[in-house]
Amino acid sequence: MADYFWCHGPSCHEKVTTDRVRGSKGSKVLRTRKITQNAHGYPRGIWQYFCSTTCYNDFAHKYIEQLIRIAPRTEPLETRIEDPKKVKYTGSYVYNDGTRHTWTETEIKKIDNAEQ
Repeated sequence: MADYFWCHGPSCHEKVTTDRVRGSKGSKVLRTRKITQNAHGYPRGIWQYFCSTTCYNDFAHKYIEQLIRIAPRTEPLETRIEDPKKVKYTGSYVYNDGTRHTWTETEIKKIDNAEQ
């Protein structure tokens, strides 16, 4: 594996920051950032290819149609769940009138498909 990758952001080399300035006097350029890969595998995931969220978003916006064509979704995915239940909770906070703070949440539990 390479010791580094170049940022894949399509506009990375256009961002005006001092760490991107390279070259000798009279012929300076803004260069794409180098992303160092270390022995521990960090950075991992998308951060081994992008130097910032901005560069990742620029790439995604520019190439989203091509990315979707790689693995199109032609039907929805579904996860089986139990019937949702309303659960009432009572907190430790007591109002001035002596009543406790209460709230209701809808509990949704997934059904493990391996059990069936």
